[in-house]
Amino acid sequence: MEHASDILFTLFIVFVAAQVGGEIAQRLKLPGVVGEIAAGCVIGPSLLGWITPEQTAIGTPLDVLAEIGVVLLLFSVGLETRLEDLKKVGKVAFLVGVLGVLVPFGMGSVWAHGSGFDWDKSLFVAAAFVATSAGITARVLQELNALQRVESKVILGAAVIDDILAMLLLGVVVSMQGGGGFNLSHLLMVLAGAIGFIAVVGLGGARVMRWNSNWLEKPLAPHSPLMIVLALCLGLAYLSTLFGLAAIIGAFLAGMIASETRQQHTLEKQTMPLLALLTPFFFVVTGSKIDLHELANADALLMLAAVTAIAIVSKLAGGWLGSLSLGKRSATIIGFGMVPRGEVGVVIASLGLAAGVFNNRIYAIIVAMSLLTAMVTPPVLAWLLKRGGSTETADQPRES
Repeated sequence: MEHASDILFTLFIVFVAAQVGGEIAQRLKLPGVVGEIAAGCVIGPSLLGWITPEQTAIGTPLDVLAEIGVVLLLFSVGLETRLEDLKKVGKVAFLVGVLGVLVPFGMGSVWAHGSGFDWDKSLFVAAAFVATSAGITARVLQELNALQRVESKVILGAAVIDDILAMLLLGVVVSMQGGGGFNLSHLLMVLAGAIGFIAVVGLGGARVMRWNSNWLEKPLAPHSPLMIVLALCLGLAYLSTLFGLAAIIGAFLAGMIASETRQQHTLEKQTMPLLALLTPFFFVVTGSKIDLHELANADALLMLAAVTAIAIVSKLAGGWLGSLSLGKRSATIIGFGMVPRGEVGVVIASLGLAAGVFNNRIYAIIVAMSLLTAMVTPPVLAWLLKRGGSTETADQPRES
């Protein structure tokens, strides 16, 4: 167990590195998240070694703060997202979510098998290509004040569908390792539970809050509405993990429910200091997970280039095809918005390494691909959104 002073010093290093990296990125006209991820690479074990894998392992103080940071980020995004807006883009979001899973999974499987993996292991590798990291795209959209654009609503809705399908695919490929089959009835039950959880919490919770939110102010404690919705955020984040979903899905639903209250704007302002403190930890920790030593040769770099290209093109193609009805420019924005893999790819890579599916080099390549997509996407997405001109809301999708 680390001494309290060591933990505080580590938190100090991470937080200051995030601020420096974010400032440099913004001065270079890049989103701050790019600088925060890059700062993680610099202070991580690959370069300066100021934070180590042991300090970012699951359950450590740094890992816990990072998890809380991304949970609060998606909660704040939910606060700016109304259920009615998501309903208006539901069909497009569904297509983007489905194609954004199938296309990367297919291309990833073919690449892995062509690289010498058996088909069952190829499917496991392909699972790392599938899931979008909603946290990274959400941060970019938030920084650019673009959460009210129709493209943003599609991306957020598709991210929920993406997470459900990615969870099911991962369940299938994990069960196939070692020659075993998979239990279809169990997977169908998991799917039904996940969809039911989202439907009941999202629809039911929004309706209750829309009907009456005065009860949030009944407690005598200062800031009682904020305290209650934060408890709701943490509770739903935990419940979503019980249904096989990422914690950020529950946090997003909690924010979406709170957006129906008359205290919405006050809650947005009150959560901003929390975001400023905690979200940088998530992005720095994400960047620190790459091991550059495993990539220090030409073969590994060529493989990384190929994997990253497949990851970007496949997600872009799936998102673009699924949202083409909104026009080519909007479809391009949505396609790039679905590209980041971030922490999701890192988690799947860790599972694959633990299961003996691939070695340290393949693990490093998949982790590096996940982080490269997280770093490449923000500046491209920012350029596309700024080039797109004025904000378009979900009430006014623009055809082109």
